[in-house]
Parts: sequence; C-alpha cells; structure tokens
Amino acid sequence: MNKKTQKVMFSSKSTEWTTPQDFYKQLKIKFNFDLDPCATPQTAKCKKYFTEADDGLSQDWGGHTVFMNPPYGRELKHWIKKAYDESRKPNTTVVCLIPSRTDTKYWHKYCMEAHEVYFIKGRLKFGGGDRIYRAPFPSAVVVFKAEETAVFNGGKKKKQ
Repeated sequence: MNKKTQKVMFSSKSTEWTTPQDFYKQLKIKFNFDLDPCATPQTAKCKKYFTEADDGLSQDWGGHTVFMNPPYGRELKHWIKKAYDESRKPNTTVVCLIPSRTDTKYWHKYCMEAHEVYFIKGRLKFGGGDRIYRAPFPSAVVVFKAEETAVFNGGKKKKQ
C-alpha cells in the first residue's frame, strides 16, 4: 500500500467509505432498499436518503428497508445502536455494511442480536473513479429485522 493510500485510510480526517457499487447491487437484489440514512447527494444509494445535515441518527427509519454504510469513526457505535433500535419497528429491516470488529462492545451488544451476519471474504474496495482503496479491515453485512419478520421455530427465534 502506497503512502498516499495509507494516509487516507488510516487518517481520522474522513470516516466516509463509499460503498462499492457492484457489492451494493447484489445486496439490493435481495433486500430492495428504499432508504439510505448515511449519504451525500453524490453517494446516495436510494431515492430517499439523509445527509449529515439531515442527521440520520435523529430521523425515523420505521417502515423502510434501509441500507446503512455508516461513518466508520468513533460514532459507529451510535449508528449500530440506531440500526438495532429502528429494526424493532414494524416492517423495518436495516442492512449494515460495517467493519467486522467483533472485539467491540457494540458488536456484542447489538450485532450478536442480528438476524443475519455475513462476513465478507477478502477486503472490499471502497471509493470510485480515481480514488479506490482496499479496506485495511475485514467487513461484514449485519441484518436487523423487525420481530414480525423473523422466522420462529419451536418458540425460538431462528436466524434466516
């Protein structure tokens, strides 16, 4: 990895990692998203989206199928909690593309309660155009669903 790439990836100047389009397309086929709460007008993946100025953490996501690629900085834990909390609302699914940080408190408190967790083989390439970076961390897709969308087996919640 060259020094320019290292500077961007290990810097705290930016916490935004633009979702790889091909990766997103595969998720959209399965989930059919209609809300992106962590976007810019240039990176929005859905017609309905919230920018930093809109403060997606304070918005209602209920009733939506949400694609969330949150800022990966210190506030990540707040986005994961929000995703979990919002998914408790009827007809709400939140799909999170996040670093696979299984050693964190938020992972154990919230991600371990997810309906589905997919660990991504290899490292994703984020960005676009001339600015594509291989992530210095493993990634995961964590899926939170409203309880009525869960599958139950003998009184126990069965992960789909």
